[in-house]
Amino acid sequence: MVVRPENRHERQPTLGEDTPDGRWRAYAREDLLQRDKASLDLFWLRDASMTDLDSLPAPEVLVEEILDNLRSALASFEAVSASDQ
Repeated sequence: MVVRPENRHERQPTLGEDTPDGRWRAYAREDLLQRDKASLDLFWLRDASMTDLDSLPAPEVLVEEILDNLRSALASFEAVSASDQ
């Protein structure tokens, strides 16, 4: 199954007693909070430069930066693919 945003809740754990090499399992919020130094505060993920909406670049600039990043990533994937052939 390919996990996409619309079907992520259908995902089944792959780690269990019968599959110790599995790589994924869900944790209950309560289980996470019982751990030492546990924090579900995701504030650190916020990009400080994006908090001041008045200083954001124009949408066209953001779009061009995103496109440049995507083009660069695609070129990297194509290089890897070419080296495998």
